[in-house]
Amino acid sequence: MLITPRTLKGFRDFLPAAMIAREKVMATAREVYRSYGFAPIDTPALELEEILLGKGSDETDKQMYRFEDAGGRRVGMRFDLTVPLARFAAQHIGELGTPFKRYHIGTVWRGENTSRGRYREFMQCDFDTIGTTAVAADIETGLVIHDLFRTLNLDATIRINNRQVLTGLLEKLGLGDQAVVILRALDKLGKIGRDKVAAEMIEAVGTTPAQANDVLALSELAGDTDAIFSELDKLLAGNERGLAGVARLREVFDGMTAAGVPSQRIKLDVSIARGLGYYTGVIYETFLDALPDIGSVCSGGRYDNLAELYTKEKLPGIGASLGLDRLLSALEELGRIPTTATPAPLFIPFFDAARLHDYLKLARELRALGVGVEVYPEPKKLGQQLKYADRRGFRAALILGSQEFATGVCQLKDLRDGSTQEVPLDAARIAEKLAEILAS
Repeated sequence: MLITPRTLKGFRDFLPAAMIAREKVMATAREVYRSYGFAPIDTPALELEEILLGKGSDETDKQMYRFEDAGGRRVGMRFDLTVPLARFAAQHIGELGTPFKRYHIGTVWRGENTSRGRYREFMQCDFDTIGTTAVAADIETGLVIHDLFRTLNLDATIRINNRQVLTGLLEKLGLGDQAVVILRALDKLGKIGRDKVAAEMIEAVGTTPAQANDVLALSELAGDTDAIFSELDKLLAGNERGLAGVARLREVFDGMTAAGVPSQRIKLDVSIARGLGYYTGVIYETFLDALPDIGSVCSGGRYDNLAELYTKEKLPGIGASLGLDRLLSALEELGRIPTTATPAPLFIPFFDAARLHDYLKLARELRALGVGVEVYPEPKKLGQQLKYADRRGFRAALILGSQEFATGVCQLKDLRDGSTQEVPLDAARIAEKLAEILAS
């Protein structure tokens, strides 16, 4: 009996064209992260349940894939890459030293409701600095985010806030002991709106309508950056924590501006709260200018206490994560996903059965010059093979049969416009002419 081939809800297969696009974004992320000195690591997909449970939020605890393994151990699949990093740092920091800068590109799992750009299995591209509370690390995090989107050739705005600002206001309102629950509600502001967030604060936390309104009034501060800072100074007067958060934000904005980030690329947004409970300081959310309603495509912040759950040593951290799948979903909507299904630009049809070794030798010489080449595996009619090449998205085809081998001249065909030019049967000359086609 045949089994119907299908995937689970929230899980996907990736065909070659989609996978090539994913790999290009991942390669760009690696390039940018390494340019700042971040080194790669990896951690297991499975962790002991106690490592993960209670570290993010009540929501992530509910969404976590948890089970008992064959050895009777309670385990869970990682729901992000930050909590495993805290465990990793606590376990290995003695040999790594601080500050430790790492990047990690890996798959995570959350059993949440699927929606536009949101899946149950997805890829995160993280970078973090462990072991320092210096403001330079906060500023650098913003710079990396900016450079990542600049290198991807995408216009994006980085919205920045500080959890100390929010918790400072809550302390002034007598709600400091309910900060985590209130901030999780506030994090839903863009999804469910002001009235529902206020109702959640009143029902779940027990705030008064006036207290809920004061919290939301802070989140709705608008205007230019200096005007918002001025209002924050007034609202938080007398609260040390809140004013410290404002001062830190000023340093981050001044540092990013001094480093050359255009002012239109960064925005002070006191409405962002980040729902995960481990954030303690500056927080970031990044939105594509062309499609802001798909949500943040790169988020993060400072978490100074997370590693203390695994070690007595102080291991403050800060970092951010590029949500690869949400970004690619946005790019697909914008028509920015390339359609080619081949990583190689040059196709060599095979229709002279006696010349197999010559085809393979030429292809190898071209690859040695840095040219990606695919040779069709069996002799067929040229039309059939060119149809295959067109479907796969090759940029050019090198046509040569017994006559071309005999004369030492082959035909280089531009598969985009159909034009053909004669080229000497020499790998270097072919590579040179192909480069001209690829540059056109």
